Amino acid sequence: MTKLNVRDLEVIKNAKLSPDMLKRQLGMLIDSSGNYRAIVASFNRMTGEYRIVLQGTLDTKEAY
Repeated sequence: MTKLNVRDLEVIKNAKLSPDMLKRQLGMLIDSSGNYRAIVASFNRMTGEYRIVLQGTLDTKEAY
């Protein structure tokens, strides 16, 4: 998989991405991170809506 660079984080943050593009960008983010974790911030059993926080550290040797 292609490594993510810092400009790609702005794309994830600011753009309305298609589900496929978001999936690819998040995959690249995880692959480009030295460590990461996902935290389930909220989940609504009635609607199925969820909020997940992805936290990590980009591998700076590869990311820039």
